[in-house]
Amino acid sequence: MSPAARVFTEQPGRAVTADLTYIVRQDTKPYFESSRLTGGEPKVYFRTEQVSAEIQDMRNIKAKLSIDVQGFEILHRPTKVTDLQDDGAIESEYNQELIAMLKVHTGADSVVIFDHTRRSDTPGGATNQDGLRGPASRVHCDYTVKSGPQRAKYTMGEAEVERVISSGGRIVQVNVWRPIKGPVRRSPLALADAGSIPADDLIATDQHFPDRIGEIYQLARGAGHRWYFASEMQPDEVILIKGWDSIDDGRALFTPHGAFHHPDETTETPARESIETRTHLVFEAR
Repeated sequence: MSPAARVFTEQPGRAVTADLTYIVRQDTKPYFESSRLTGGEPKVYFRTEQVSAEIQDMRNIKAKLSIDVQGFEILHRPTKVTDLQDDGAIESEYNQELIAMLKVHTGADSVVIFDHTRRSDTPGGATNQDGLRGPASRVHCDYTVKSGPQRAKYTMGEAEVERVISSGGRIVQVNVWRPIKGPVRRSPLALADAGSIPADDLIATDQHFPDRIGEIYQLARGAGHRWYFASEMQPDEVILIKGWDSIDDGRALFTPHGAFHHPDETTETPARESIETRTHLVFEAR
């Protein structure tokens, strides 16, 4: 059967086996130059390896998922914005939709949106104000114990973060990931159950920007990692991904994630196009 004639056979509930890109442990702290610095693909100064993993369809456990337990969940949340490539519509309409949705769904008192990133596995990637972006293929967490609170202070202001924390409140960083086109059948997003990831497998890695150095976790090979994806994801759905939590009480803190090549995808499979929105949720003391 030719690639053009091949029928996509994915059904909800079916697990797939695919390679995920892990970091190779090393003696010195790894680092890379971000897309904002290079203007295109990140430039990496560490070794990676392909690790075969079974990736379960999260639709089997959709009702049980929680950002505080597994670190992610999938929701049916349509948007009225017809063009998610339109920066003006993102600022004037989409942000307000997301703020309202996150408040209702999580009970947050306020929501601060601080970044949007479009990604595509078309040649060159998706256009953003700070350059072109392709899918993030290395499995990683966006923040660390160090950079999570730093990012919150940069976004919300140090005084506000200290006010919330000192009064007994909580700040949670959450990404909202949405397909721009669907169904997603190429370069889908894999997410690890945060409870299956030992702290020793999270490798702090410097991320170089034009004006600063941030820090993320790359994920190293380890035993027992549990992986999930959402089959046939559509633009009226979102995945919430926890990136950091100001309270460490047994809840999920960091959620490794990264794109992978679905075993049924071919060169004829439509490219993945997506938009992710980074937010801080603020829960005042009760």
